[in-house]
Amino acid sequence: MKLRPSYERKCSSDACTLEDKGTVTMQASSAHQTGSGEGLPSLSLPTNRPPADGSSNSGDVAINVHSSDSESGARSGQRHARPTIRLQSRPGHTHPHTNGVGGQEDTSNTDAREHGSSISELLHVYHWLDKSFPYILIFSAKLIVQHLTGITVGIGLLTTFLYANKSIVNQVFLREKYSRVQCVWLLLFLFGCSLLLYYTFSSQALYYSLIFMNPSLGPLQFWDALWVVGITDFVVKFFFMGLKCLILLVPSVMMSHKSKGFWYMCLEEIAQYYCTLVSSPVWFRYLIDYGAETSGAEWHFGVLLALLYLIIKLFVIFGQWKTSADVLRLVLTQPNYGVAATKRQCSEAEDICAICQAEFTKPTLLICQHIFCEECIALWFNREKTCPLCRTVISSHNYKWKDGATSLQLRLF
Repeated sequence: MKLRPSYERKCSSDACTLEDKGTVTMQASSAHQTGSGEGLPSLSLPTNRPPADGSSNSGDVAINVHSSDSESGARSGQRHARPTIRLQSRPGHTHPHTNGVGGQEDTSNTDAREHGSSISELLHVYHWLDKSFPYILIFSAKLIVQHLTGITVGIGLLTTFLYANKSIVNQVFLREKYSRVQCVWLLLFLFGCSLLLYYTFSSQALYYSLIFMNPSLGPLQFWDALWVVGITDFVVKFFFMGLKCLILLVPSVMMSHKSKGFWYMCLEEIAQYYCTLVSSPVWFRYLIDYGAETSGAEWHFGVLLALLYLIIKLFVIFGQWKTSADVLRLVLTQPNYGVAATKRQCSEAEDICAICQAEFTKPTLLICQHIFCEECIALWFNREKTCPLCRTVISSHNYKWKDGATSLQLRLF
């Protein structure tokens, strides 16, 4: 009677039990030979029970491990058992690389890696700035001391402009209640600041740039040209702000508040147009001036850059000229916002202006049949284009600078 090996008897008796429990069994038989042999250990990995309906699961992975033959001649005709490792995934769990969910996980992992890379780069920049901060501070201090005069003058000009601009706007808003003393003070203050500035730097003859001439400087460097253009721009602003003070001092009998608003707008448009033109000679000289030791190639390159600069400047001037022409036409025509209202219309509106909450002064009837004081509605349309009550569009024109304000934009180029 031939006996079966022990591992076959065990496998046959427990086959059903292992399948019901859903376990993974790895077994290896020892070599059947007269000599000594090494047996592979048995490894069992518990998994979940497979579906009851017997449906296949795409997450099962089988790995076959073949035992090596130590003596190929003796074992060539003998069958060996192949230990098998069977891995079964949990229900509802799918392999990340076999369906669409895996693609989403890969995308999230990629985003996480990119986010981590960005944070790492920011940390590198932060560490570099932390280590370089003392050096940056040293060189910044040297730069500030080297250009201390220019920085001080720039801060002074900016402070003067902000103070004068705010004061003029406040005086225009007060209309008949404006202070003549304040207007005279602003006029003298602006004139004195400009005169002091040109007297302090009289050796440079910076006032030449006001009449489209070059100041008495050597070969222009970039910072020199920027210095001349910046000072000239501020002085031009001060000059036209002084003209606005003069218009503000004109009595209302000679010029109404509405007419003054159009003149403020006209002066501001002329100032911006002039500032655009006055910087051209300075930058043209900077582009073609390379000093005494200038080769032919450098001079030709500078001329080419200067021509390109002039072409671009011509396009800018032509575009701005259309706006200036519209403003000049408004100043000459001075269009009305409506017509004079009758007494009956004023009585129907209870003789009260909705803006100033007082009796009508030169009542004006708009196209939407609402009545306001002429001065009140003129002040309203300095910033708006619609009726204060019903928001009907009354005017299509832009009256941005009728309140006496001056643009802070520097026309450096």
